[in-house]
Amino acid sequence: MIIVDLSCREDHRFEGWFRSSDDFRDQQSRGLVSCPHCGSADVRRVPSATHIASAVEVPNSTSPEAAVPPSPLAMLKAVIGHVLANAENVGKDFPEEARRIHYHESPARAIYGEASDEACEALKEEGIEVVRLPIPKPKDFN
Repeated sequence: MIIVDLSCREDHRFEGWFRSSDDFRDQQSRGLVSCPHCGSADVRRVPSATHIASAVEVPNSTSPEAAVPPSPLAMLKAVIGHVLANAENVGKDFPEEARRIHYHESPARAIYGEASDEACEALKEEGIEVVRLPIPKPKDFN
C-alpha cells in the first residue's frame, strides 16, 4: 500500500491510497482518481512530506556510532515538501493574508507566498512569525 499526495487543477490537495505506483497510474489513466473537493479528474502527484529521521542506520550495522544523519539538502527538501503539501499558496497576497490571520480577520491556517525583504521585516516587527524558504515551482521540485 502506498499513500500518494495529490492536487487537482484548482490546487486542492488530498491523499490517495493505492496498492502500488502502477495501480495509481492505471487508475489515473482511466479517470478513476478525482478530487474529493471539486470532483475534477485532472489530478497530479505533488511532493510528499517525508519523515526526517534523526539518524539513518547503515546497512549491516547495529552500532549507534554507525548512524549517519540526513544531509542538509535532504532535510531542506523534506521541509519544503511539507510546506507544499500542507500550506496554502497565497502568492503575492502573503503579507496581507499573514496580517489578516494574525489579527483574526481570516481563518488560522498555514500559508506561503511571496514577500519582499521589507515586507517580511515589517511583519516580524508586528510580531508575526515569518520564515523565508526557497520554494521552487512544483515542476522543479525533485
